[in-house]
Amino acid sequence: MKLVTFDSGTESGLVGRLDEDVVSELDVRGVREYFERAGAEPTGRRFAMADVRLRAPIVPKKFFHTSGNFAEHQEESRRANLSHSVHKGIVFFQNVDAIVGPGEPVVYPEHLTSELDYELELAIVIGKPGKFFTAEEAIDHIAGYVVFNDITARDIQRRELASGAISFCKAIDTFCPLGPCVVTADEIPDPHDLRMELRVNGDVRQSSNTNRMIVSIPELVAYHSPQGYSAGDLITTGSIPGVAAFRPNPHDFYLRPGDIVEAEIEGVGLLRTPIVSWQDFYGQPAPPTVT
Repeated sequence: MKLVTFDSGTESGLVGRLDEDVVSELDVRGVREYFERAGAEPTGRRFAMADVRLRAPIVPKKFFHTSGNFAEHQEESRRANLSHSVHKGIVFFQNVDAIVGPGEPVVYPEHLTSELDYELELAIVIGKPGKFFTAEEAIDHIAGYVVFNDITARDIQRRELASGAISFCKAIDTFCPLGPCVVTADEIPDPHDLRMELRVNGDVRQSSNTNRMIVSIPELVAYHSPQGYSAGDLITTGSIPGVAAFRPNPHDFYLRPGDIVEAEIEGVGLLRTPIVSWQDFYGQPAPPTVT
């Protein structure tokens, strides 16, 4: 099943099941509630995809980031001196207020960064509450998957890494594109064998497969279970290689206003994100530069 959050006319935040070009409304107030209730009934209303606007499919209570979980990405980070020891316990929280949905822009905060980067990741959706469980038991807590683009301000990140913390560089408003839908786990026979590709203006920047993860999905979910999960929480699997920051000439690849980013994962979906300037989004110049 593909679960979406959508607007139609004057109604916003509706939830539905997507079947090809038709959205069938469900009687819940959010996809997180869908998992809290372990399902929902159709209302009987159906909408053509052309008549709705998709929003971020889910807003979790907790959003766990995983760091350095693809072998090639970890290696390229070492070469760029933007690395740290890898362990499945390296995790940090995302600011859920930074979440934007499919087609919604990332606003380029030129007063904060000049090194805006992309990171394609698979996000795991937790389907039921739990804590202190094993990797074998984790399967029962995994409800689905969604495409995530971990937008990162690399110049801010370098300062944060010097202090041993990562947060602000990824948590700025609009830095969390998510979507277009939550695909339930029953539609993904093997989440450890999915092609992943990110394109900027049609140019392939990242390409890999989930079979390159160092720590498996059940191991990740189980490891962080002592922090306690709620239904609808998200945990990411980490970025694949090919980010701008780790190229020999990164400033030729950092995102700029006018760019269109397409983040795609086999069986999970295609997430399109425009990058827009502060001026175009807010109608006024960016605030003074912050250093």
